[in-house]
Amino acid sequence: MEAPGPTELRLMQDLAQEVTALQPALLNGDATVGELAWVWGKDFDALGPFWRHRMWFEGGRLAGWGWACLPYRVPRGDGQYRESTTASLIWQAHPDRPALLPEILDWYDAVAGDVDRLLIVQSADAASQAAVAAHGYELDAEAGADDGSWHQFNMRELTDVPEAVLPEGFRFLSAADVSVAEAAKAHRDAWSSPNLTEGAFERVRQTWPYRADLQVLIAAPDGTLAATAIIWLDQATRTAEFEPVGTHPDYRRRGLGTALQLHGMQVARAAGATRMLVACIGAPAHPAARNLYYGVGFREITRDLPQIKVAR
Repeated sequence: MEAPGPTELRLMQDLAQEVTALQPALLNGDATVGELAWVWGKDFDALGPFWRHRMWFEGGRLAGWGWACLPYRVPRGDGQYRESTTASLIWQAHPDRPALLPEILDWYDAVAGDVDRLLIVQSADAASQAAVAAHGYELDAEAGADDGSWHQFNMRELTDVPEAVLPEGFRFLSAADVSVAEAAKAHRDAWSSPNLTEGAFERVRQTWPYRADLQVLIAAPDGTLAATAIIWLDQATRTAEFEPVGTHPDYRRRGLGTALQLHGMQVARAAGATRMLVACIGAPAHPAARNLYYGVGFREITRDLPQIKVAR
């Protein structure tokens, strides 16, 4: 099948809710409720033509799914191009159905064709590690190195959250207080990325479970939006997730990242969440993000093990 649409996305998020409730350490990269919404919403227009997906149902319920992205080259907002020469896979299987992964991998082989294939399994998921190894995958030495791009998944119970303190003149806002254009620009500024257009951000805003009151921002004294974070709240499991979190380069090292997270956790708790999730770069050579999250009480529950299968 082609790109997943809103109906398919919602089914994938339903499975993410089940895994979150049962074994959150088995959630795969980009397969949480919030990550799915964010990735689908921001990239649907640009990358949708390169997406393929398939779902596996048992007894009328979704038991597993695969979402592949084929090699692509698409224009960015600054006249340059985003491109990839490899295929990549996001996937999830219900914890009770680990035997689905070989079927998902067979499907991925068929749709990816003769290119290198990438995917991620979790360090907490021994069964999946064995399955991908049997299917010809091995640890991606570059992405999985101590200076690689792999992520770790962190959790924090929303108890004993300290009050946030801002520098004088700074103030908290929500996306309900600003325009779509301003909120999208805050993200582009924080990540030095031209890819989040107003149209792409509007799609994010229309994707469940986005809520404008749960996108928190910090305004500088001159009105510049200096930091931004989206909180995705899954009311069924009372779990909230930060994705993404970023600070404008001109306002870093002023404690805004810490203040934004503490404020965001207070907002999430007031909305009904009892625990918080966040992913960050985990490689030892890149400690800044990890230390930021550790500083406000998050702790690792699992980490990515990036895998590659080289085309023969």
